[in-house]
Amino acid sequence: MLKLISFKNCPFVQRVMGALEMKNVPYDIEYIELNNKPQWFLDISPNGQVPVLITENQTVLFESDAIVEYLDDKYAPIEALSAEEKALDRAWSYQASKHYMPQCGTMSAKDEQTYLTRLDKLSKAFAKAENKLGDTPFFKGQSITNVDIAWLPLLHRAAVIKEHIGIDMLDGFPKVQRWQQALLDSGLPQKTVPSDFIEKFGGYYFTNNYFELVKQGKSCASDKCKSQQPATSSCCG
Repeated sequence: MLKLISFKNCPFVQRVMGALEMKNVPYDIEYIELNNKPQWFLDISPNGQVPVLITENQTVLFESDAIVEYLDDKYAPIEALSAEEKALDRAWSYQASKHYMPQCGTMSAKDEQTYLTRLDKLSKAFAKAENKLGDTPFFKGQSITNVDIAWLPLLHRAAVIKEHIGIDMLDGFPKVQRWQQALLDSGLPQKTVPSDFIEKFGGYYFTNNYFELVKQGKSCASDKCKSQQPATSSCCG
């Protein structure tokens, strides 16, 4: 059986889990702490990062792009595609994955101005998706594809922020919001994060930064941000 090495808050791991879940490929998962990486992990991971996938013949794979492509090559692809379609899917998937870390940086902002500056840069990715999306639930139609899976971590985390903090990172992008809701309704987000994801995520992003100030009603001076504040300061337990 495949084994996935993971960190509970990692968006790159969530993408790989999305591909595994959509293909119904059995796998085991082991979580590590990135601030206390075990030596056995450092011994097998060339860059010391997750995700790492150990195949059934004990080959160690790393980098989420490579792992997702391996899963498509090894197991039945989610959809049959021409070479051109595959290239376009990779390109649109890269538009998502290259913004995982910028989103993490945005959510880690210590003050409103830093948050808004980083969000403005992140929003350029959502604007590109907004211009590409049509009227279908998912990126390319009625079914989830690799592109949807690549965007899942961004859209899922934006949904968590909106639910628990009251700030909508997708404000102004109605098509992306509909796409986000379709992915949430599919149940895939819950299958691609650990059961205590909200606790771990909140413990990292909802304390000692801008979101903590928003919860306490001590920040968010702009009119736009004020309109998005939660009704109470204790919306996240």
